[in-house]
Amino acid sequence: MSPGDDHGYGGDPGRADDGFGGTGQTRTRLPGATDPDIYGGARRPVRNSRSLITVVGVVVLLVAAIAFANRGGPGDDDEPTGSAKGPEARTTAATGVKPVEGKAGGIPTGYARDEQGAQSAAANYAVALGSDGMYDKNRRNEIVNTVYAPEVAEARRGDLDRVYSDEKFLTGIGLKADGKAPDGMMFVSRFNPVGAKTESSSGTSARVSVWYSALFGLAGEDSKTPVTESWHTAVLDLKWVGGDWKVTDYTQKDGPVPVGRDQRASGSQEMADAIQQFGGFTYAR
Repeated sequence: MSPGDDHGYGGDPGRADDGFGGTGQTRTRLPGATDPDIYGGARRPVRNSRSLITVVGVVVLLVAAIAFANRGGPGDDDEPTGSAKGPEARTTAATGVKPVEGKAGGIPTGYARDEQGAQSAAANYAVALGSDGMYDKNRRNEIVNTVYAPEVAEARRGDLDRVYSDEKFLTGIGLKADGKAPDGMMFVSRFNPVGAKTESSSGTSARVSVWYSALFGLAGEDSKTPVTESWHTAVLDLKWVGGDWKVTDYTQKDGPVPVGRDQRASGSQEMADAIQQFGGFTYAR
């Protein structure tokens, strides 16, 4: 899973029309490989070719695994009814009403049956599906049971179990065969939503896009898969079930990706300390 495409939450998944599922292809471009000179030529830090290849390989593995695990089954690709809406005035302004009060498995639940409620559900479900909890079987089952509609949860659980228990996949992203981080290392898999928009909606279904940045890798001395940042857009199909929004399908594509600033990368210890000291958000708006 999902969660993952760079994951993985999983270990490393990714998506295009896919990412967590879907039918598209996710492509990972090497920094500076084919990109035109943007904004007059933003400076990029020099990277060791071996480190670059390792990082790119990890990202590709993660994205592929999550995409496979979350792909929809037969009948999952039905389009929700409703008309798509274009950008409105002040779309970049933060909005939102009082957060939901309910929680299931540590994930906010009990969203309003409207567009904002669907956006909030999609953003928070994306965070859960991209968390490091997806690498623990018990926690993963809680997440799947909470965010997915009952009729698709069982199938997703089986797909995710296959991905997150695959030894080759786990060792490929730097983890042990049991999914644990090596001694002295800290595993990081965190999705950070930037915004959400409703693609289509009706009283019983909605399609929501969530734009987010992802942190993924191992923080610690001598890490061969250091924590990297990537940008994606997840598209979640939601259904109103039992008084709440639930996921029926999850796809992902790369970008939009902002131009990176010329900042010095933090050392492994500084990164590990930050991950420990700064907790992730569980409510996106």
